[in-house]
Amino acid sequence: MEQVVTVGLDGSAESLAAAHWAADEAERRELGLRLLHAWILLSPQAADGPGTDDQNYWARRIVHDAAAELRRGHPDLRIEAELVAEEAERALLDAAGRSRMLVLGSRGLERVASFFFGDTSLYVVARAERPVALVRAGGGESEERASDASQRPVVVGLSLHGRQDNLLEFAYVTAFTRGVPLLAVHGKGLPVQAYGPFGVEPGLARDIAESARQGLDKVLQPWREKFPRVRVIDEVRLESPAQAVVRAADGSGLLMIGRRKHTSALAPRLGPVAQAAVHHAPCPVAVVPHE
Repeated sequence: MEQVVTVGLDGSAESLAAAHWAADEAERRELGLRLLHAWILLSPQAADGPGTDDQNYWARRIVHDAAAELRRGHPDLRIEAELVAEEAERALLDAAGRSRMLVLGSRGLERVASFFFGDTSLYVVARAERPVALVRAGGGESEERASDASQRPVVVGLSLHGRQDNLLEFAYVTAFTRGVPLLAVHGKGLPVQAYGPFGVEPGLARDIAESARQGLDKVLQPWREKFPRVRVIDEVRLESPAQAVVRAADGSGLLMIGRRKHTSALAPRLGPVAQAAVHHAPCPVAVVPHE
């Protein structure tokens, strides 16, 4: 695995926003940045004629312009460009496997805190072997506001079942490199018997919350010891896991969600919590595969 963050570029404002986010993240993690553009019609060798006659011209222009813009804000960051003559899905999955993180842009629907994904993004997020971060264009956000976002707490949504080492390591390293608190959230929906004639039975709800809190403490304890300098806020929310993580992401700098690696012959897919996160969280989302 190479010590780089890779961002997929397609010439859109969304992919350029993703490139800026990726440059910030690469610098914080002391990694290099790779700008990747994949186009199946890319020629193996540039034409000798004028740039307008070269079918690679716009592909090279996309990466060149992005690199020039990023170098102005990150003069010490190692930036490399890669043009690949492949289908985007295959190129991005290959790049994800060779990188510490893959970053993709996505389009926000008007006045709705959600993401719109094309087939490429969904395909890659559901299959990548490494974390994939999804970033929207800032919608006119100033540089000051974008910088402020990196100082906000980051959120990780946790299950209490199975190992989530990749997710937890990614979450703690992210909080540490940003120097911000980590909010660890577990959502627990109440069973039918918790509801009485006048609403939720407080005693039963309290017992369920306490049991979940003990489980969350058990999950987090080894990581608290491994990263003692990271301030962790653990929180159990008595609502569905999907609702819990989306609500917790409001005002945060990044939401991190796990995705179990699929070993069956069925097509890989995102679970309901990851689906809710990538479509509705009002901040960048990192989907981290784990066992």
